[in-house]
Amino acid sequence: MQRTTYPSFRETLADSGLVKVAGVHSALGGLLAQEAGFPALWASSFEISAVRGLPDASLLTMTEYLQAAADVQKVAGIPVIADCDTGYGNNMNVAHMVHEYERAGISAICIEDKVYPKMNSFAGTNQELIEAEVFAGKIEVARRARSDLRSYLIARTEALICGRGVDEAIARCHRYADAGADAVLIHSRQPSNAEILEFLDRWQRRLPVVVVPTTYPDWHADDAAKAGVNVVIYANQGLRAMISALRRTYGSIHDLGAADHLTADIASVGDVFRLQRLEEWQHLQP
Repeated sequence: MQRTTYPSFRETLADSGLVKVAGVHSALGGLLAQEAGFPALWASSFEISAVRGLPDASLLTMTEYLQAAADVQKVAGIPVIADCDTGYGNNMNVAHMVHEYERAGISAICIEDKVYPKMNSFAGTNQELIEAEVFAGKIEVARRARSDLRSYLIARTEALICGRGVDEAIARCHRYADAGADAVLIHSRQPSNAEILEFLDRWQRRLPVVVVPTTYPDWHADDAAKAGVNVVIYANQGLRAMISALRRTYGSIHDLGAADHLTADIASVGDVFRLQRLEEWQHLQP
């Protein structure tokens, strides 16, 4: 089998005015997102935790998150951005994280400025930031730990999630830019993009900006780009669609006692074989 080659995320961003990114938790999800046309993938800690039946609350280890991201990158022909939460601990953990993700071929990582262990941004409780200088130290360590010039470091501020306002979000992102971040991710759980637009208006495009429009999904990517956004991550829609589809499918099979009514609406076994590249593997057998 020929090894899959892919551009780095840095190269992908340089070649595009706006990068739309799909959140995934498995290699199969990565293949389907790539098939749909996405140029990059987000190895979502929320999704990876959810498919283990666990909350997104720093319960899994770095090794478990890394394995999930690496599984995606092994088969995808597009770059993976790894959602690395708070960096899995202190500065030493951050350096170790950078080394291990680079070895796995992951060309972009994102860490956030909340305390460890962190709670998912939409959980509504236990949202607490670490000091900006402490997080800037993590960014500096991550930058120095890189051995691949293509590696890309995204600094995510949760200032708006924690109710600190746009002033603090701006101040933190400038500090993280000074520390060596390649881009900033600004996150909000408000039902509109108003906070994000204010941030973008005041940011002056110092570094590329990443957004995750989960709670304001009506913001069209073209309009986001015009406002100064460089990367839009659709972080969890795939997982949520999977849950709904499985719930309907399993429920109907249970209730009807048969599965023939699903044939027209579900993937064929042949489609699964295609995604698995079964023929390529079979050619290895004499």
